[in-house]
Amino acid sequence: MQMLTDLPVTIDRATLRADAIDLACGTAFVIVGLASCAIAFARRRTKVRMFYWLGIWTCLYGVNVLWVPLHGIQPYPIRVIEPYARALTMYLVLPFAFLSWMEATRGWVRRFSAVLVVIEVAIAIVAFAVFLVTGDPNRLLVPNNLVAALGLAVLLVVVSSNKLFAKYCVMPSRGFFTFAAFVFTVEALFSNIINPLGHPMPNIFEHLGFAILLAAFGHSALQMVEQSERRLLGIESELQVAREIQVSILPTTVPELTGVRIAARYQPAASVAGDFYEFLQTDPQSVGILVADVCGHGVPAALIASMLKVAVQSVASSADHPGELLGALNRTLAAPLRGQLVSASYLWIDGKAQKARYSAAGHPPMLRWRNGRLEAVESNGLLFGVLPDVVYPEREIALTKGERLLIYTDGVTEPENLQGVEFGAGGLQALLAKNGMESGAEVATRVFAEVPLWQVEQRQQDDMTLVVVDVL
Repeated sequence: MQMLTDLPVTIDRATLRADAIDLACGTAFVIVGLASCAIAFARRRTKVRMFYWLGIWTCLYGVNVLWVPLHGIQPYPIRVIEPYARALTMYLVLPFAFLSWMEATRGWVRRFSAVLVVIEVAIAIVAFAVFLVTGDPNRLLVPNNLVAALGLAVLLVVVSSNKLFAKYCVMPSRGFFTFAAFVFTVEALFSNIINPLGHPMPNIFEHLGFAILLAAFGHSALQMVEQSERRLLGIESELQVAREIQVSILPTTVPELTGVRIAARYQPAASVAGDFYEFLQTDPQSVGILVADVCGHGVPAALIASMLKVAVQSVASSADHPGELLGALNRTLAAPLRGQLVSASYLWIDGKAQKARYSAAGHPPMLRWRNGRLEAVESNGLLFGVLPDVVYPEREIALTKGERLLIYTDGVTEPENLQGVEFGAGGLQALLAKNGMESGAEVATRVFAEVPLWQVEQRQQDDMTLVVVDVL
C-alpha cells in the first residue's frame, strides 16, 4: 500500500505566495473599511461623510482581492452567487472612490466628481446587465478604466498645484496626499505598461499603492474631523457665553407685593432662546409682568429677545397701562424686527387696590384659576412686527383672594402626545386641580416636569416660560 507521503505533489509556490498575500491584504482592507464605517457612525455629529465612502470603497476593494484566494473553497451558497457578486463589486469600487474624493473637494471639481460618480454607476448597471446576458464580466472594463484614468488625472492636477488645492480642496494639508496620489499613479501606470508585455507585477505592489492612497484619504478625513470638531467646540463655547449673557438680562428675583405672591420659571429648549420675561415695579404695591415669545429659535430669536430688554425700559413710563405699553413696544421694535414676529402678554397688578389690567399681542391667553375652574382671559391685538401702529385692547380684572393667574409661552401648552393632543389648558387644569394647595413656585416646577413627559419624544422641543401669580 502506497503511503500518502509518497504521492507526487506539485506545489506552485508563486501562486501559493500570491494567494497568501491577497488573503492577508484583502482581509486587512475589509477590516479597515469596516472600522472606517464605525468611525463615521461614532463621529456622525461632525458630518464628515468621507469616512462612510472610504469604508465602503475599502471593503469593496478588499472583497475583490479576496475573490481570488478564496475561489473554490467557499461554502456552496457563496460559490453559487460568487460570479454575480464579483461582476458587481468590480464595478462598484470606482463610484465610492469618487464619492470619497468628492467629499474632499468643492467648486467645479466637486461637481465634476459627482458627474464621474453618475457615469460609473451607469457603467456598473450596464456591465452587470451585460454579464447576466453574456456571462462575461469584462465587457465594460475599458470604459471603466478610462473614467478612472480621467478622474485620477484631475486629482493629480489639483493636488500638484498649491493654488488649485487651496481653491478646490477642503483638506487642511496637501503634502502626504500629494505624495500618495503620485505613488498610486506611478504604480498604476507601471502595471498597465508592464503587464501587457508579459511581465506581470506581483499584486503586493498594487495593494501597497492602494494602501498608501487609502492612508492619505484617511489622514485627510481625520484632519477634517478634527477641524470640524474644533469649529463645533468654538460654536458651543460662544453659545454658552451667549446663554450666560441672555440669562443675565432676565430678572434674578421676583417682586414682593402685599397680598400677591409671584413665581417664575424659564427653560430654553436650546443654548439660547427666544422667550423673555420682565418685571416692571414702580412702587412697593404694584408691578407689571411682561412675557414675550419671539417666533423661531436659536441665536436670531435670542438676539431679538435681548432687544426687548432695552425696549421695555424705554417704555416703562406706561407700565400701569398695558395697552399703551404694548403699543409703544410695537412701535419701538417695528424697524429692528425686520419681518420677525413677536408675541407678548402684559399684566399690571395693583396689590393695594386688588385689581389688575391685562393686554396681549398675539399671545396665548392668560389663564385664571379660581373656584376649581380654569378660565381664559383674552384681550389680544396683533403680533409685534405686523404693523407699526396698532391699538391693543385692555381688560381690567378684579382680583379675589385665593385665585391664581398663569402667564406663559406656547412652549408650555402646545406640545403634543402620541395621539396628537396638546398639553394645553386641559393639562394645566388637571395639574392645578391635583396640586391646588401647592405654592406657585411648586406648581411651576411640576408643569416644567410634566410637559416633556407629555411629548412624543419626551424631551423639550420649545422654549418654556411660566409666571404664576397667587392672590393671597
